[in-house]
Amino acid sequence: MSMLKGANLPVQAQAVRVELGWHSGPGVPDVDASALLLVSGKVRSDADFVFYNQPAHASGAVRHEGKKTGADGVTDTLAVDLARVEPAVERIVLAASADGGSFGRVPGLRVRVLDATSGTEIARYESQDATVETAFLLGELYRRQGSWKFRAVGQGYGSGLAGLATDFGISVDDEPAPRMAPVPPAPVPPAPVRPASVRSEPVRPTRPAAPPAPPVSAPAAPAPVRLSKVTLTKDAPSVSLAKQGGTSGAMGVNLNWQMRKQFRGWGAKLGRAVANHSDLDLDLCALYELSDGRKGVVQALGNAFGALHQPPYIHLDGDDRTGAVSSGENLTINLDHKDRLRRIVIFVTIYEGARSFADLDATVTLQPQHGAPIDFALGECTVPSTVCSLALITNTGSDLVVQREARFLVPERGVSPQRTIDYAYGWGMNWMPGRK
Repeated sequence: MSMLKGANLPVQAQAVRVELGWHSGPGVPDVDASALLLVSGKVRSDADFVFYNQPAHASGAVRHEGKKTGADGVTDTLAVDLARVEPAVERIVLAASADGGSFGRVPGLRVRVLDATSGTEIARYESQDATVETAFLLGELYRRQGSWKFRAVGQGYGSGLAGLATDFGISVDDEPAPRMAPVPPAPVPPAPVRPASVRSEPVRPTRPAAPPAPPVSAPAAPAPVRLSKVTLTKDAPSVSLAKQGGTSGAMGVNLNWQMRKQFRGWGAKLGRAVANHSDLDLDLCALYELSDGRKGVVQALGNAFGALHQPPYIHLDGDDRTGAVSSGENLTINLDHKDRLRRIVIFVTIYEGARSFADLDATVTLQPQHGAPIDFALGECTVPSTVCSLALITNTGSDLVVQREARFLVPERGVSPQRTIDYAYGWGMNWMPGRK
């Protein structure tokens, strides 16, 4: 039963999962979950803000685990280990923000608090009065006499996530490309400007030489939080990593997937060819070409997991055989060696457990270490496909460009999914049978 606004319930679990949920569809904005850890009503610093650009708190107590699509709609999940929350933190505010519209266009908006161990629902609050709000404070976990409780709040903000975050003391910088501006410190040569500023300094004869340097290093305040993110669509399928400031450090590539419980489209015509199999095994893979012409593949098949600090500078961290792992499957690309990378095709194959991607929901997120996250949904498969290309990353010489592919390919009889991707993108590799 949904709680009334303002009601509260005790939370006796040591750790909880907070699920922000809604129903997706045409014209429905994307929604994101976030959490703010508060002391005396404010954050201590921007590090107390957990969201898609800052997915884990330094204490390890709060983590943003990402989105999944299921029969009940879309969920974006936060994991909260209440036992690890620092004693100074009194409240954890649970918020939602809408990207591309207001919450009046988001049906079924709700927040659920679940026992992280048993999965039992502890509390549920369903918002039913949203109109023009672009951010929502749905609930909060708070301490009361040494124990934790959950309160349903339901307070809306018309100023978006930036307005909500600012109210709690977050310094926000949501401009898309301000990092391009600091490059023009070349206008130092102008001589007339220099003397004018130099003459204004000698007015204080006691400190003639010292002032010029210190003021530059004094404001060493941390950079404001950046709320920007990128969603690739059919109409806007590519993005420049250089413009996002994300061409260095490690870039994570995450595949998160879940089976639909209902069968429709091509899957229904097959007579339930795609079932809710516990043995369904998808593999996240990457074809790579280095600047010296070397080509290869990173995949679980054949234990070709790659390497991060030596060629191919791409590493696969594991193999999610059921879709039950909250973090999904992940590749990491070392962008500090981007000059050694010519192009990368990120793709996914069905290793076993199903005949097609039909009736499977999947989302892809690319998270540059120093840039905005890039995400997209694969969409619905309408062909008997066992291999799907997700994204193409191309080094143009001056930039890295990420292109949303979302191409469901159908292998010819006797042709492997890997060879099918090779043919589609012209890699020209020699393939041999392999197994896990």
